[in-house]
Amino acid sequence: MEMTAFAENWCYDPERPRFRDYPTLAPEDSELPDLQDSLETIGEYQRRLWANRRKGLLVVVHGPDTSGKDSLIRTLSTYADPAGFHAWSFSRPQGLEARHDFLWRVTPYLPAFGEMVAFNRSHHEAVIGERVWPVLDPAQYDWSGRYRSIRHFERHLVREGTTILKIWLRLSEDEHRHRLLKRLDKPRKRWKFDKSDIDGWAKRADYEGFAEEALAATHIPEAPWFMIPGDRKPEARAIVAAILADQLTRLAPEYPAEDEAILDEYRRLLAKNGVR
Repeated sequence: MEMTAFAENWCYDPERPRFRDYPTLAPEDSELPDLQDSLETIGEYQRRLWANRRKGLLVVVHGPDTSGKDSLIRTLSTYADPAGFHAWSFSRPQGLEARHDFLWRVTPYLPAFGEMVAFNRSHHEAVIGERVWPVLDPAQYDWSGRYRSIRHFERHLVREGTTILKIWLRLSEDEHRHRLLKRLDKPRKRWKFDKSDIDGWAKRADYEGFAEEALAATHIPEAPWFMIPGDRKPEARAIVAAILADQLTRLAPEYPAEDEAILDEYRRLLAKNGVR
């Protein structure tokens, strides 16, 4: 994946696999792009992507509970054309999903050519969340095989025309606790609180440990991970929006080429029928 120097600053580094090596706050001297400018660029170039119908874009957003995945996706889609944008959320596999291979459930929701799709969690939960909360008999899991399948799957998608942008929202323990308490204390947020949030908090260290291993095993040049400091939501949104805007401008720099002869014929037909 080609990227700007700004994006490279936030790209996962295989030489630093431990999460503690990545900040949860942007450095004080960071000059972050203007969020509004990035959102307007996303809106314009997402429409160009939709108009051209030649490439697809998949945005994968991961992070612990309360890391701001939903609000980030809402922000990124502020100016998106709803005809060409979709967002999907994946929780613990159940029923039919649990009776298929782990990639089965995400496949129908992948972007068609022209579409931008955001996943709140994704096929990567099959090598992170399922290690903490198994769906199958633990003896059935082949983690190295799943890592290999994910790499092959994503390389296939990229080769066939889908750009994949993988985001990890890095949240500190203190901020995680603060946001969970906020969910309990604020009526407008309380509906989001679930007993699983407490279980996730109790198993935070296990979850992060498995996530460290998973990111190291699934970070590939074709579909890299980006480690985004998530303790301040405005910072996280500004960083991710800038990275997304850059990728969209590369995918669809122009609207489809026009055929002037056809346009002239349309004008003639409309004029003939009294349309000015």
